[in-house]
Amino acid sequence: MSALPQAVHATAPRALLVGATGLIGRSLLSLLLEGNAYARVTVLARSPRASTSSRLDWHAIDFDHLPSLFPAVDDVYVALGTTIAAAGSQAAFRHVDHDIVVSVARAARAAGAERLGVVSALGADSRSRVFYNRVKGEMEEAVSGVGYRAVVIAQPSLLMGDRAALGQPVRRGEVVAARLLAPVTRLVPRAIRPIAAESVARALVHAVQSAAPGVRRLTSAQMQAYAPS
Repeated sequence: MSALPQAVHATAPRALLVGATGLIGRSLLSLLLEGNAYARVTVLARSPRASTSSRLDWHAIDFDHLPSLFPAVDDVYVALGTTIAAAGSQAAFRHVDHDIVVSVARAARAAGAERLGVVSALGADSRSRVFYNRVKGEMEEAVSGVGYRAVVIAQPSLLMGDRAALGQPVRRGEVVAARLLAPVTRLVPRAIRPIAAESVARALVHAVQSAAPGVRRLTSAQMQAYAPS
């Protein structure tokens, strides 16, 4: 596979997005292309897609064999994620939610990126007995040590959004939870209340663009404040 062309920094920063076809990634892409906050937005994805903006560069790549020359960007957003059921095994799930996320973070940092925003999950803990939570926690620890000037980690609760409209498998757990909680949503504590994917995306972009040096975690309760009006 040919290497991706390295980009020249413009006055406005450049952004890299991985996971643009998911619930949160779709919202992230729209937000990153809004206004003039970013001079260009580069998307790395498994499948090709026609660019919908003159500021968008969409590249289809093999995440198991990242290009030797990574695009030069300032800010990196990673919204990759699957489930054990969808992946087919714990090993396959770990490969996507840990290995690929960490590999992308390292490659982008080596190419000069300074700020990283990554989507994790509520309950992420590298010492958890729950496999899903443990993998997410290990991912958080790994990306926090890559060397970015600023790292923002979003830890959303149950995501709400239309996966079917994206051509993704519907997650039964999300559907059941949404139906059960819909009548009493306002009574559910904000920390664990289901959250719209767009709220997570808005909170993450805002936090990355205003990030102070160091590692910051966005709780699901904090991100509820970014609900679309």
